[in-house]
Amino acid sequence: MEYKVGKYDVAVVGAGHAGCEAALAAARMGLKTVAFAINLDSIALMACNPSIGGPGKGNMVREIDVLGGQMGINVDKTFIQMRMLNTKKGPAVRALRSQLDKRAYSASMKSTIENQANLDIVQEEVIKILVDGDRVKGVMTKTLGIYEAKAVIVTTGVYLRGRIVIGDMSYNGGPSGLFPANELSKSLEDLGFELGRFKTGTPPRIHKDSVDFSKMIIQPGDDNIIPFSFTSDKIERKQIPCWLTYTNKVTHKIIEENLYRAPLYTGDIKGAGPRYCPSVEMKIVNFKNKTSHQIFIEPEGIGTNEMYIQGLSTSLPVDVQIKMTRSVKGLENAKIMRFGYAIEYDFVIPTQLKPTLEAKAVQSLYMAGQINGTSGYEEAAAQGLIAGINAALKIKEKEPLILSRSDAYIGVLIDDLVTKGVMEPYRILTSRAEYRLLLRQDNADIRLMDKGHKIGLISDEAYKKFLKKKKTIDEEIRRLKSVKITPTARANKVLEQLETAMLNSPSTLAELLKRPELNYDILKVLDENRIDLPSEVVEQVEIATKYEGYIKRQIAQVEQFKKLENKKIPEDINYEEIYGLGFEAREKLKKVKPLSIGQASRISGVNPSDITVMMIYLETRRRKKLHVQ
Repeated sequence: MEYKVGKYDVAVVGAGHAGCEAALAAARMGLKTVAFAINLDSIALMACNPSIGGPGKGNMVREIDVLGGQMGINVDKTFIQMRMLNTKKGPAVRALRSQLDKRAYSASMKSTIENQANLDIVQEEVIKILVDGDRVKGVMTKTLGIYEAKAVIVTTGVYLRGRIVIGDMSYNGGPSGLFPANELSKSLEDLGFELGRFKTGTPPRIHKDSVDFSKMIIQPGDDNIIPFSFTSDKIERKQIPCWLTYTNKVTHKIIEENLYRAPLYTGDIKGAGPRYCPSVEMKIVNFKNKTSHQIFIEPEGIGTNEMYIQGLSTSLPVDVQIKMTRSVKGLENAKIMRFGYAIEYDFVIPTQLKPTLEAKAVQSLYMAGQINGTSGYEEAAAQGLIAGINAALKIKEKEPLILSRSDAYIGVLIDDLVTKGVMEPYRILTSRAEYRLLLRQDNADIRLMDKGHKIGLISDEAYKKFLKKKKTIDEEIRRLKSVKITPTARANKVLEQLETAMLNSPSTLAELLKRPELNYDILKVLDENRIDLPSEVVEQVEIATKYEGYIKRQIAQVEQFKKLENKKIPEDINYEEIYGLGFEAREKLKKVKPLSIGQASRISGVNPSDITVMMIYLETRRRKKLHVQ
């Protein structure tokens, strides 16, 4: 028999990386919130690799942080190694990546949620979304509890009708031995949502004492630890190394000889898998000419001997997993503690969502995370934060937060999902961002902290600290442009020693700094009035100065982009009456319902000629309305 439990402003279904951010955002914005987890011990579970960050992903963690999210703060509390990747490349592709104590990460997030005001956390499986007409009104749990809510955010990860596959064996299940959620999919289908089926996988975990690290290449953390959160002070911590080894011809032969037993090729797995994080079986099949693939041995934490084999994701039978693992150099005596597996799960086709992540068909129902067809903790957390913010803003009857492609990697992620849809589990990449020189991980606060403060998730104290930093950066850039170095004998001798061209006429410090062979610290010898500045200020000054020309060009491109984004498409538009639209374009536009000409232009199947037709139609419509008035 059904029973009423309570009334809430926001109900969050799921407490993984998306659910945690959604629930915390809504609660911190003053709304009474409840979050559900199938198992409270699985809050913020890292079911796959014990790491956060990397190219594109690290940028998003920084963006989550300056919008008031928790992921970066939690990483800084629980990491066991921190590395800045691509340091020899340009700032647009540099990326922070952390190895984490996965149990500590989950426990820290659980503690944060348990101690958050306005937030209740309940161990229950949600089986039904309750609606009144076209508006959500709450959820029902497996124990028939009714939780009324003004907004519902679904963040179910890979649990929907989850199915574990290992070799020729399969069973219903969630990740890491947890239960699946088998009933909520039907509720979504009953509401008219189109679901798809995806697959992801994980590698074996091995016992540390069975690994011969002397045969591997050590991968230490950085000497100078740069934290993920802009609120974190300098961190001093003993770091734990990772290790690099490789597959070999023997490994590949074992896999090739057993492909007939691989569910990916027997047809037992129907869902599409992630192209950018493929199983080792797919690597061997798709890259036949490669004789080896990188394998990273990553510790899962301080208080465990489990080691994660990054690069060896598989759903091959257990006996094959043992053979192929022990064929790798340094793993000859490896003891597998957990075997790799694939998991198939339902997801919601994301083109059914608005850029706010609210469903088009059901008001105040939001989706975030892997249910939207993405992969990765970072992508999930980013969506959860945006969904939580927008659910709260809608309840408060305020304008939603919609990040554009020129604002943030989060904007690129969400626009790709709701505009283009997904054919495989989506992963953010630097190559997906047209304006990546502007969307660097180092300047996320400059790009987005104003928005985080306006929403109410960034404290006045943190915001004042940011404004002081921004002012210092601007003042130092102006100073460098004003201070001139004249071609004296001393100055030219210094420049000659620095192996750079000598001066024939006066040059500003900014002009000298633009030279590739010089940097801010080196120029100190010519800069008599310089005061010591924080490293994060120096970094921004140097990047802004050295890349000034490129940045100006990209800003000009953004202005052109915004012109199309600002050409809004009325909600009541009837695509059937627009003469000259191609058939495919008409069908795609009706399905996606873009908010602007810019979004319409990014829909697959909508051609430039279709955009021209639409712009003429909208202009004609505008003039008719003016004439009537």
